[in-house]
Amino acid sequence: MLQGKTIVLGVTGGIAAYKAAALCSKLKQEGAEVHVIMTASATQFISELTFQTLSRQNVYTDTFDERDASVVSHIHLADHADLVLIAPATANVIGKMAHGLADDMLTTTVLATMAPILVAPAMNVHMYAHPAVQQNMDVLRQRGVMFIEPEEGLLACGYTGKGRMAEPEHIVEHVKQWFAAEKDFEVSEDRIAHSNPGHDAELPSGLAGGEECLLSGRTVLVTAGGTMERIDPVRYITNDSSGKMGFAVAEAARSMGAKVILIAGQTQVAPPEGMEVIAVESTQDMFDAVTSQYDNADIVIKTAAVADYRPVARAAQKLKKTGEKLVIELERNPDILEALGKRKTHQFLVGFAAETEHVEQYALDKLQRKRLDLIVANDVSRSDAGFRSDNNEVLIYDGQGLVERIPLMAKTGIAKRLLHIVAERLPAGSSQRMPTAEEVRSLE
Repeated sequence: MLQGKTIVLGVTGGIAAYKAAALCSKLKQEGAEVHVIMTASATQFISELTFQTLSRQNVYTDTFDERDASVVSHIHLADHADLVLIAPATANVIGKMAHGLADDMLTTTVLATMAPILVAPAMNVHMYAHPAVQQNMDVLRQRGVMFIEPEEGLLACGYTGKGRMAEPEHIVEHVKQWFAAEKDFEVSEDRIAHSNPGHDAELPSGLAGGEECLLSGRTVLVTAGGTMERIDPVRYITNDSSGKMGFAVAEAARSMGAKVILIAGQTQVAPPEGMEVIAVESTQDMFDAVTSQYDNADIVIKTAAVADYRPVARAAQKLKKTGEKLVIELERNPDILEALGKRKTHQFLVGFAAETEHVEQYALDKLQRKRLDLIVANDVSRSDAGFRSDNNEVLIYDGQGLVERIPLMAKTGIAKRLLHIVAERLPAGSSQRMPTAEEVRSLE
């Protein structure tokens, strides 16, 4: 999957720079052409000669050290990269990227490139959790930058926590999965035209123009985040949903030409731009918002993790301690997905199943009971995927069983793959629909 790919590897000044040598070697072994850019601080931890030997390419450290008079080095690298990978990425370089600073070879190249950017942070646990760092990462995510979350463990500084750069093997696998997903996402227009000249005019308009038109003319309704059930004015029941998966789905749908309506509960990141966003708090609020928009939706993807129960009584004032125990009586919330399944007419309905055990069994049961077209199941007990993580690993089922297993990868990649599967299954009846897999094959 990496054969012939050009990867610009940015190495910044952290103790994890030594891991970047193994990363460079493994990328090279997979067939990639690797060009290394080191910051000045990185050279304090590991030598340029190491990367020059491993990559068999010149190593860049200085914007003004031009070695080929026929090109401007940072522009040449930026233009020819299939992927820019920064590992390790310090808090400093993440901050500079977020604010558009370009004061060295690496940040200048990053600012000039149109290639996708993948970042593997590595820093002290408290630095990683600092609001400034998290905000900078959120800004970059909104611009399409992808992250491989650091791992938990003993750090070089002596602390134990989240901050260790992901292992080189994990990063390489992530890179391979990303390229594999991108290959799967390539629209077959050019391939079909090459195989069958003259068919171009017969392609449905949902296919013509590439991925950005896959859902053209469609309205996609997405729910994201968790819901809050108030106990009193300062306390509530909720869950760990961050909203990241739902936001990734909404962004992917928008990029494929759909009109997107995003209904968001409690989230840990800012919602994407370029779409209608309806903010809600409780499960009842989300139920009301979804059902009011349902009839106009072509595709409904319900990633939100809603509360199944709510307090029977909500205190008007903050509850005071009155004894050793406090008993709160709960009652059932409306089942949004079940209600949508019963009302379904033309909508393509996708649910999510966040489980901690018997994932397949519970997902298939939910699929059948709630009349879903697809269900996306994942194990949220894992520390490297699911709630709060930028990554996920999912199983997609339909009424016939497993459709596809998507290995651990960024939620943005999972969102794109899911929407491609949905697009292939959209029913006939619109001139702007995506052709079925059988129709595409008939044109080959």
